[in-house]
Amino acid sequence: MDRSSQLLRGVLDMCLLALIAEEPSYGYEMATKLSERGLELVGEGSIYPTLSRMQRAGLIEGYLVEVPGGGPPRKYYRITPTGRRRLRSWTEAWDRLQRGVAGILEAHRG
Repeated sequence: MDRSSQLLRGVLDMCLLALIAEEPSYGYEMATKLSERGLELVGEGSIYPTLSRMQRAGLIEGYLVEVPGGGPPRKYYRITPTGRRRLRSWTEAWDRLQRGVAGILEAHRG
């Protein structure tokens, strides 16, 4: 596992929760959105276990939506009030961490 995927693994919950806060989504759709925003390292295989864990923690809830034209229904996820509070907390912590890391690395940019 390379360094980028290790770093991403630590923030995947926060990224997925932020995407779901924007609008309810299903797993493949979230993988596509992550890739479009520069996080192409995340595959569906990483997303579904994370979504299940987040659902058990009460951060999101899943519901089924019928697919127009047939096919099996898709499981969409929406954020819960607990998830909104957690996302706010994670965002504040991320901002502090990002500023600290940037301050340390700034001396090495050249």
